[in-house]
Amino acid sequence: MSEHLALIIEDNQDLATIIAHALQAAGFETSVVKDGQRALAQLEVSVPNVVILDLHLANMSGEAILEEIATDERLGETHVIIATADPGLADRLKHHADEVLLKPITFRELRRLAASLAPQPV
Repeated sequence: MSEHLALIIEDNQDLATIIAHALQAAGFETSVVKDGQRALAQLEVSVPNVVILDLHLANMSGEAILEEIATDERLGETHVIIATADPGLADRLKHHADEVLLKPITFRELRRLAASLAPQPV
């Protein structure tokens, strides 16, 4: 795996920036992509520790990306956090992710998430 890498797949730039700052404060290097096809291309060349995944994206659904992650052996230890405003879809897919965050996401939730995912010193 890449050293403490978090891939944020989110088309809302403001939310992506807030998530990135929270994860950076917890010790992660972050990469943000805004559409599904670019996210898939990024996952083909890197193995992040954490993926924050919006379910409603341009060019490919988050659900399709979730399926790709599940079937890629290289990503077997990658933690997947779904971030969505769609509670029905989140409920249906929650068993395929480590956690679900329903939008709007509070700063407290992000702080808790970042702390729980923070790289442990070796």
